[in-house]
Amino acid sequence: MNEIKNEPVEETVTEAEPVAEDTKKQKNDKEKKESRKEDKKLREENEALHASLEELNDRYTRMLAEYDNFRKRAQKEREGVYADAVGDVLSEILTIKDTLEMAMAYADDSKLSQGVTMTLTKFTEILQKLGVEEFGAVGDEFDPNLHNAIFHVEDESLGENVIAEVLLKGYKKGDKIIRYAMVKVAN
Repeated sequence: MNEIKNEPVEETVTEAEPVAEDTKKQKNDKEKKESRKEDKKLREENEALHASLEELNDRYTRMLAEYDNFRKRAQKEREGVYADAVGDVLSEILTIKDTLEMAMAYADDSKLSQGVTMTLTKFTEILQKLGVEEFGAVGDEFDPNLHNAIFHVEDESLGENVIAEVLLKGYKKGDKIIRYAMVKVAN
């Protein structure tokens, strides 16, 4: 009887082994599928994070460029306001210089004329220190961007569009015109 009982036990054991292997394979397959799903999910999250990072980086770069442009524009506006203020002040002060020059044209050799000459010299030095340049001299070519033609004269000794006489000198500071030169233009 023992033998009969053992046989079925052996058969059961032999049959149990393939079932255990199938169960292990199924567990491994399930784990692999879950692992693949998890990998896929992680890849998708990674791609989403990369896309978000690129978007944030792009926004940061644009914001940085906008700030830089704003800073440059504000600096340029400040410089423009300063240049305008300096130009306004200098244009008012230049009338004093014009008056002194007219006084010198009618002055004799008195001490008063020496005082006016010294004042004009000092005035010219100060303007040069401030970076103010005179323009519009007799013989220069007429430039409508710098000169204001008040009169035209016919003069064969001068060429065409040449300044024949300067009624008021022009002044500029850098590229900013403080006052246009008033001139007589030949031909």
